[in-house]
Amino acid sequence: MKDKEKNYFTALYDVVRMVHSSLDVSTVLQEIVMAMVETMGVKAASIRLLDSRKRTLVMGASHGLSKGYIRKGPVLIKESGLDQKALRGELIYIKNAQTSPDFQYGSGAKAEGIKSVVVAPLMSGKTAIGVLRIYSDRIREFNAQEIQFLEAVASLSALALENARFHQALKTNFDLLVAHKYRLDDN
Repeated sequence: MKDKEKNYFTALYDVVRMVHSSLDVSTVLQEIVMAMVETMGVKAASIRLLDSRKRTLVMGASHGLSKGYIRKGPVLIKESGLDQKALRGELIYIKNAQTSPDFQYGSGAKAEGIKSVVVAPLMSGKTAIGVLRIYSDRIREFNAQEIQFLEAVASLSALALENARFHQALKTNFDLLVAHKYRLDDN
């Protein structure tokens, strides 16, 4: 087995362990983006989540991006061709984000030193709930193994989000049930 293959396998195993070790979504997502940067040798990674009105993508976690870039403005789905495609379930590759009409903040990408970008959808069943992005500081082609790793991590990220949501809903229902029981006992 080549070293690179072993790194992807080990990194994927580490991501699986992270997803199963915590129900704190922000911690898990932060660990995932850090692992993406380290494993894929890219400038940065981010996970953006679809807001409840399905109009914007809000930052869930990022690693390697400046605060200025993160605060550049909202990612509006209607103005971001790449996110429209990704939210339909497509993996999107942009060779140069600085010049691509599909990239909403080309000037921000230039200031940040971002060139190639790959966006993978976070799917819960057939519904997109967000995107995982990786950012390269040079024009870069990604091989099939890298894309497969990215897609696997995107799937695990969506699973982590769904697990945390289900856990929160279960906890809320339990708390309501306990509160109701105490009210009945008091009467």
